[in-house]
Amino acid sequence: MASIPLVRGFGAAAAFAYRKGLRISVERFLADASRLAAAFPDRGYLLNLCTDRYHFAVGFAAALLRRQVSLLPPNETPDLIERLVSQYPGVHCLSDRITGFGSLETMLFPELDDPGPVAPPIPEVPETQIAAIVFTSGSTGDPVPYRKTWGSLVRVAAAEIEILRLRARPGMALIGTVPPQHVFGLEATVLVPMQGGLAVHARRPFFPADIRAELAALPRPRALVTTPVHLRALLAEPDDLPPADFLLCATAPLSPQLAARAEARFAAPLHEIYGCTETGGIASRRTVESNEWRAMKRVAMRTDGTGTWVKGGHVEADVLLADVIELRGRGRFLLHGRMADLVNIAGKRTSLAHLNYHLNSIPGVRDGAFVVPEQEGEAVTRLTAYVVAPGLTSEALLRALRQRIDAAFLPRPLHFVEALPRNETGKLPRRALEEFESGLAGRAG
Repeated sequence: MASIPLVRGFGAAAAFAYRKGLRISVERFLADASRLAAAFPDRGYLLNLCTDRYHFAVGFAAALLRRQVSLLPPNETPDLIERLVSQYPGVHCLSDRITGFGSLETMLFPELDDPGPVAPPIPEVPETQIAAIVFTSGSTGDPVPYRKTWGSLVRVAAAEIEILRLRARPGMALIGTVPPQHVFGLEATVLVPMQGGLAVHARRPFFPADIRAELAALPRPRALVTTPVHLRALLAEPDDLPPADFLLCATAPLSPQLAARAEARFAAPLHEIYGCTETGGIASRRTVESNEWRAMKRVAMRTDGTGTWVKGGHVEADVLLADVIELRGRGRFLLHGRMADLVNIAGKRTSLAHLNYHLNSIPGVRDGAFVVPEQEGEAVTRLTAYVVAPGLTSEALLRALRQRIDAAFLPRPLHFVEALPRNETGKLPRRALEEFESGLAGRAG
């Protein structure tokens, strides 16, 4: 059985992480993972709820060493946690804060003293070992689990390192606004550093001021890994942004205008990753240069009557993508939105992604989303939109929309709200949106 090293690309005493202003060496990381693994109870599954990214990485590595499967849920709602406890017998939890889940055996991340100048050997993990079970975000229903082998996780990290040319940026520190439990966060801010000799930033800043401060405190080269929602909030503020060396974005396609603004404000190139929970990242693009996506090495795509399929490289089985894709040849393609987002009104077709793109491109709009309301029959007769746009009137916003989209798709009604119920990766889970709409209807009544 072939095995793959836990970490690769690090020189002696190289930085593995930055935490609370301190530099943590790769040797210290390996020692911490080994000691935490020894402290774990004998279980089959680990629910890793650590918010500190270094703690998460240590816990993830420790689970690999103990042959435990890391469960990485999209949220921590009591309902979902209870389901995980019942579905995965013997699961235990690692957290760096009090969780309040009384039915779940939980270990608080321990204080691990500096072991001194030790150089532990680099462990190897069987490539066929199940390393994690990841879950969809719930944006189209209940979260669905997918098993990931260590080999597939390493291969997706290697593919991202290659397509983004990160070997040319040794030691670069990655700060992320996305949680490590999300597939994009796991790959870009944990696995890519582990397999590419880059450095993890422990905190996950949320507010623009915190992101600016944390980024400025990191040594260069440094990178920001984020989402369109977080990036839009950062660019909406007039404060100077610290220069970066690399920007990486995912979870929803960026507009070329927003990407260009980001590159100018950060003085750094911006790349996007496209993928899904089932496949992980499978393509990339530099948005200011092309609207085409380029598939990662050994990833093959094909279309048939049911849609677009992907397999190869780190994608171990055929996966039917949920997006409308136009293949262009030589591994390049255009993305036209999700199949479930396609709408047909008065014989005219479009996608919610297309509409949301234009809504969020209007100056003064901080956030917005079109929604297909519940209605009888299959035909869509109207759309609803929720928008965060202080300072804009409904007349001004509708006037701007008429310049961008067909009148058949104008929202009726249009709701101005203070914020949308987005999750930590900027998506709108179906259940959260339904509760949000019910709450608005209750207040209106």
